[in-house]
Amino acid sequence: MGIKYRKLTENDLGTFIRMRITQLREEGATEDLDLVPALMDYYHRHMADGTFVSWLALDGEKIIGTSGMSFVEKPPYFSCPSGRIGLLSSMYTDPEYRRKGIAKELLSRVVEEARIYGCGSVQITASDMGVLLYSDFGFVKNGNFMQYKL
Repeated sequence: MGIKYRKLTENDLGTFIRMRITQLREEGATEDLDLVPALMDYYHRHMADGTFVSWLALDGEKIIGTSGMSFVEKPPYFSCPSGRIGLLSSMYTDPEYRRKGIAKELLSRVVEEARIYGCGSVQITASDMGVLLYSDFGFVKNGNFMQYKL
């Protein structure tokens, strides 16, 4: 298996978005709207301003794994004096390629991007499938996470 890794480009967005939607479906998302335009807009804007980065895994020319890191800033606090946080998303590996270390390699690469950006932490809302990967990597559950839907 000759898996190669490279950063996402604008030319990859169609495939990247299809894989993101597949990921959301696998996680049990309810589809009540066409998410493609909103995703396309988001990735165009945030790739351009440097607040989103993704590494891809490829087998030949075929994208078989994705990752994503969005950078946000909030007021600094003691455990994150920069106030910069990486929000991990889009961690997806084609089912035929799972359990081969691809997701771990992608995770390592986007976490390093967060470190370079100056983030004090990386956060994710993990799917059941991803909990072991993130725990093994060193992520710790935060029981205080809450969300209010608008």
